[in-house]
Amino acid sequence: MTHSEANYLVNLFLLTAKIVLPRSFTQSVPLLVYALFCITCFPAGVTGQELAASDETEAGTEAKGTVAGSPAGELAGELILVVGAAGTEEFGEAFAEWGERWKKVAEQSDLKFVSIGLGGKQAGGSDRDALQRALTSEVDPSAKPLWLVLIGHGTYSRDVAKFNLRGPDISGMDLANWIDGHNRPVVIVNCASASGPFVNRLSGPKRVIVTATRSGIEQNYARFGDFLSEAIGSSESDLDHDGEVSIHEAFLRASAGVRMFYESGDRIATEHALIDDNGDGKGTPATMFRGVRPSSRAKDGLALDGSAALRVTVAPSGGRLPLTPDELKERDEIETQIDALRGNAGQLDRETLDAALLPLMLRLSRIYQAVQQRANAGKD
Repeated sequence: MTHSEANYLVNLFLLTAKIVLPRSFTQSVPLLVYALFCITCFPAGVTGQELAASDETEAGTEAKGTVAGSPAGELAGELILVVGAAGTEEFGEAFAEWGERWKKVAEQSDLKFVSIGLGGKQAGGSDRDALQRALTSEVDPSAKPLWLVLIGHGTYSRDVAKFNLRGPDISGMDLANWIDGHNRPVVIVNCASASGPFVNRLSGPKRVIVTATRSGIEQNYARFGDFLSEAIGSSESDLDHDGEVSIHEAFLRASAGVRMFYESGDRIATEHALIDDNGDGKGTPATMFRGVRPSSRAKDGLALDGSAALRVTVAPSGGRLPLTPDELKERDEIETQIDALRGNAGQLDRETLDAALLPLMLRLSRIYQAVQQRANAGKD
């Protein structure tokens, strides 16, 4: 085993222990057994970097190519980017730059890319009509995620928040009606001011909602979209070091950037981003997380958001693990069970917790062993 392989596996073990166990359990003996299992079952001669990215191929300009981990001709999902009415040339240039970053991420992540408002005038009606068609014309029955990213300005009047398009605007209720038939995971990111009420309107099962503000009252220009467009495409956002960036990780890094912007200039913060993925329609700010995990519980005792958002990812490095749909489903089920155990860690004794965790960690290791074997076979 090479030094890089050993270093990768040690980091993987330490990270896994940090994620699934409370701080006092990070020296758990059963997880050491798991780490040794990983080291012995992974074939030697392949580094962690090679595991995370197999044969690289270039994606097309509209994300129609393939990357490592995607079978030839298949896409990993769809990203619809909507750039709204800029109002001024300065805002237009900023919004276009943010949009180009998202486009690059879509290409690298093998996502079908659809843009509205990025560039010239929309053909065939208004931007609102184009967005409605994009969301309702073809409903993908697969489990591949749909991303909708809104970049621009927002307004709030008479208890209704709207996103400003070139032409007729859209509300959260409009989007809720248009995505009603989607059973796939849906990520909606509203980077506009006064976007907080979109959480209440759009929250639901299999949905991750991110807004730049926590209410409609925060109507000043929101800088969150700038920080988020950088975070989603940066490997520095990969807090759990799995080679991909989740919307949750990008949200946390972008929120930190916004907070630092206001603090560095001794400014009063006029935007506070929220993320919602548990369907309660309330949203959670970044300040309630330590790392990628909640640092406390909500006042009503409900679980905080974040777990589902951690599993919806992009690949800014241009490579994905070649997991099959069945493997992805099994991995999500295992991680859901691990999250449940972690949430009850304070109610279980160490022996019981370790006994429950070990089989789950071994199942995960077998999934990734199969992934690596396929990646190796593809290189021969």
